[in-house]
Amino acid sequence: MEEKIDNIVENTNNENEKNIKQNNEINELKDKINLQKKEIEEKEDRIKRLMAEFENFKKRSDKERTNLYNSVMGDVVTSLLPVIDNLEKAASVETKDEQYKNGIQMVLNQFKDVIKANGVKEIETIGKKFDPSLHEAVSLVQDSALGEKEIKEEFRKGYMLGDRVLRHSLVVVAN
Repeated sequence: MEEKIDNIVENTNNENEKNIKQNNEINELKDKINLQKKEIEEKEDRIKRLMAEFENFKKRSDKERTNLYNSVMGDVVTSLLPVIDNLEKAASVETKDEQYKNGIQMVLNQFKDVIKANGVKEIETIGKKFDPSLHEAVSLVQDSALGEKEIKEEFRKGYMLGDRVLRHSLVVVAN
């Protein structure tokens, strides 16, 4: 009987040791799982940050590209504005040769169509209120038929590319 008890005790001890070993293994595995979960979360966070940085980079690059395009386009158009001014003067001159005048008008219209297609627009002047960010006053006159700071006459057309003024309009302001 004592032997049976010893066997039972020994079996119980063995089972306890086995259970302790299994519990230790389970705990080690849980620790490994928790560590791997933490590593995965850190890597997911890093990926999210990299994706956000990349999106910001794309937006910044697009903005820089647009600004560069607008700057170059503005420089090109600004260099063409005196040509357009001269064509307008030539088209307004009286001549006996109507075909010649029509040819100049066609070239002028073609220039205007090209710059308009590229986002350039003329600044409106006559009858509008004077705006120093768009207009440059060359003279001030008194005219009771016009309102205060109303533009009476335009000496030179102004142009804009998007929100950027390429050249201010030279105007005469009333009152």
